[in-house]
Amino acid sequence: MATATLARQIGRAITNSTSAGNGWFNPHMAAASRAIAERIPLVDLVLEVRDSRIPFSSEFDLLRNYTPLSKRIILFNKMDLANRSQLKDWMKYLKQNNRVSYGVNAHNNESIQQLLNFLQAQVRKLKKADHCNTTTILLVGIPNVGKSALANSLHRIGRISAAEKGKLKCATVSSHPGETKNISSLKIASHPNIYVLDTPGVLPPHISDDDVCTKLALTGTIRDSFAGEKELAQYFLAILNRSDEYKKWAKFSNSENEGSLANKYIESSTSSEIGMKRKNEYPTDHTQDFIVHEVRKTLFEMISSFDGDVEDERLIKEEIKAMGGAFHVPLESEEDAENKVAAKLLNLFRTGRLGHYILDCIPRKLQSCAISV
Repeated sequence: MATATLARQIGRAITNSTSAGNGWFNPHMAAASRAIAERIPLVDLVLEVRDSRIPFSSEFDLLRNYTPLSKRIILFNKMDLANRSQLKDWMKYLKQNNRVSYGVNAHNNESIQQLLNFLQAQVRKLKKADHCNTTTILLVGIPNVGKSALANSLHRIGRISAAEKGKLKCATVSSHPGETKNISSLKIASHPNIYVLDTPGVLPPHISDDDVCTKLALTGTIRDSFAGEKELAQYFLAILNRSDEYKKWAKFSNSENEGSLANKYIESSTSSEIGMKRKNEYPTDHTQDFIVHEVRKTLFEMISSFDGDVEDERLIKEEIKAMGGAFHVPLESEEDAENKVAAKLLNLFRTGRLGHYILDCIPRKLQSCAISV
């Protein structure tokens, strides 16, 4: 099974690359862990932010020993990147296990306003027997799940709702994991006053589960340098090939065409002159719609026409090669071309341009996940 094999290989590569003391758990992360642990007993609510695509793998390990369920809410951020029906199944599963969860998109104003309303309702329940008019919420999670983006959005929308004036405070936001260095306080509501504490992302020192490790790397929690972009791109393609996402791209395929651009690219891959001509004729920004459409079309045609088991690693190799044409990658050395294709593929996956996935299975309900490894 290509997916399981790749997951093991990537997981072991990450373990080997971090075993020499060069891993993610540096002194800064250790200090952040201690600071978060000290604050957990002091706050009114703890919001654990997870990545909607990996509801289990993105669990914040530090909370297992500290937080009673009564003051803990799980926020599934990046819900716009996940399969909606499967996310609902996960939230239903958590509810059945007496866990409160909520789905949100940190970059959507309406979603943030609904989250703010939900939090204010939770605070009112919490404060029924308490006359204190200030509530403190601790925002925690692993790196790169969008904690700071959530904090900033809640702060901005909350101030608008309360008609407050003054300069906005901002938490540091980055697409790279580990950018938040300190705990910062942002006011998100008035009457009663609600403050959210944004914290640095923290991972456990070691992750023994290869499957979890690989999913964290694929979604950007663990830096690509630990796993390798090419390996992660292959892992994504293995997931795509087994899913139904590619079938939604049939509309981009035209069987009457003499051949797709990707096929033409493969046929002319020995000609650097043709490669340079293509580079001049087509923009190289892979995020443009017409290029994304070409990528979807190429992948749909390759998976649909593959004569064999989609688990076959030969399909992944052919897809990587064909993506050079879809992305208009210059025909240079094969290794450089594959590296560029891998980086572009990962970017499109992580921004939701190549489908919506949930990579974790609900316990005892394997049919509810996109993949089973």
